[in-house]
Amino acid sequence: MKKKKDKKNNEIVFKTLYVEETKYKTIITKKFENRKVWQNPDSSLVYSIIPGTVSKVYVTDGDTINEGDKLLVLDAMKMKNTIRVPYSGVIKKVNVIEGQSIPKGFVMVELDIQLL
Repeated sequence: MKKKKDKKNNEIVFKTLYVEETKYKTIITKKFENRKVWQNPDSSLVYSIIPGTVSKVYVTDGDTINEGDKLLVLDAMKMKNTIRVPYSGVIKKVNVIEGQSIPKGFVMVELDIQLL
């Protein structure tokens, strides 16, 4: 393993990393330093977890839905994936139509969650 050297004065630069209250000295890569910061996902949005084609949409804007109801069917990887609603609430907006191809991470449905 090659050690990284500081281009200015040819020194190895160690950074401090904390893991569960333990302090470590290590070399951090540029890829790690430039990574996207994790964000808590918005539970009112239903994302596609794989790319595919929407073959059937069961809901429209303004529909009242219960936990477990069908939202749509996503054809992906030679399978028909039924997407069900994770929470009870009201459909704010349906962002897909039948026959539409969508990428991974696409917001398919926006929910107005009703917490009981």
